Amino acid sequence: MAASGDSAEYYSITDLTREFGVSTRTIRFYEDEALIKPVRRGRTRLFRPSDRRLLAMILRGKRLGFSIAEIREILNMYREPPGEEGQLRLLLRRVKEKRAELEQKRRDIEETLSELDLVDEQVLARLAELGVPR
Repeated sequence: MAASGDSAEYYSITDLTREFGVSTRTIRFYEDEALIKPVRRGRTRLFRPSDRRLLAMILRGKRLGFSIAEIREILNMYREPPGEEGQLRLLLRRVKEKRAELEQKRRDIEETLSELDLVDEQVLARLAELGVPR
């Protein structure tokens, strides 16, 4: 739950862990990687709505299989010129690359499954030749 203070809305680390289903360690890691920069009040971290949005984007990037370096590159494109257009073009390129990588993995898995099917058939046929029941 967001708390109000100084007319700005903040989220605690507990709020974000509950909302996104991640550990405090995960959020601290993203902070250590300088992907998010919460406001500090003593030892307390206060996360702005912009930090919350960044965390959502980071977690989405991780779910899509992007590395921390790739996520950083995409986020930095937004913060610096060429801005949002550059970020979107980079994101589109990265998505195409990730899609190609996953399509290749799918082909590799299908090929392996076909080979396993063939081995399975050959073993069953040989067992039948030997008169061994299934």
